[in-house]
Amino acid sequence: MTAIQEQEQFWPIALVQARFQQSMSVPEAFFVAESERIAQACWAMARRFHRGGRLLAFGHGASATDAQHVAVEFVHPVIVGKRALPAQALTNDSASLSGLMMGRIGTCSFGHLLSVIGRPQDIAMGFSSTGSDEDVAAALRLARQINMLTLGLTGISAGQFSELQPDFCFVVPSSDPFVIQETQETLYHVLWELVHVFFEHEGLLE
Repeated sequence: MTAIQEQEQFWPIALVQARFQQSMSVPEAFFVAESERIAQACWAMARRFHRGGRLLAFGHGASATDAQHVAVEFVHPVIVGKRALPAQALTNDSASLSGLMMGRIGTCSFGHLLSVIGRPQDIAMGFSSTGSDEDVAAALRLARQINMLTLGLTGISAGQFSELQPDFCFVVPSSDPFVIQETQETLYHVLWELVHVFFEHEGLLE
C-alpha cells in the first residue's frame, strides 16, 4: 500500500474524530460560560408562562426546524407529568408567510406576524446561525418594542443580534453551522427542563 493510499484510508477516520471533538468541546465551553444566564433566562421564561404568556419561535431554513422543535417540546412534553405550555412556531404558518411574501412584506414577515399576535407577556425566540437574518432580527426588534421577552440564539459572528441587545443573546462559540445547531438544540432542551423546575416552585414566579 502506497503512502497516498494509507492517507486516503485514514482520512475518513480523522474527519470523524475532528467532528466528534468539535461536537463535544464547543457545547462544553458554551454551557460552562453561559450556565448562570441560562438559569436567568429560564426563570424569566417561566414567569412569562405563569402570567399566561406564549413562546413564539422563528427562524429561516434549517433554523425553522429548530423553531418547530422547541415549540412542540413545550406543547407536547415528552416527560410524563410535565405540564403543556403554549408555544407556536411562526414558521408553521405557511399560508400567512407565503401571503406576506406575495404582498412584498417578505423581508419582515416574522415581525408582521408578531405585530398581529404578539403580546407583552409573550416570549420571542429567534434562531440564526450567523445573526445576520434580517427578518429574524427585525422580528426581535419589534418584540422588544412590544415588551416581549426576547431570546436570540446564534453563532459566533452574532451579526445584528448583538446590536439588537435582546434580553438574552446566546452565542455559540463556533462558525460551524452543524456545531451551532447541535448546541442550540441542547440549549432549548435545557431551557425547557429548567422552566419546568421553576414551575415546581411556583412561589419563585410571582
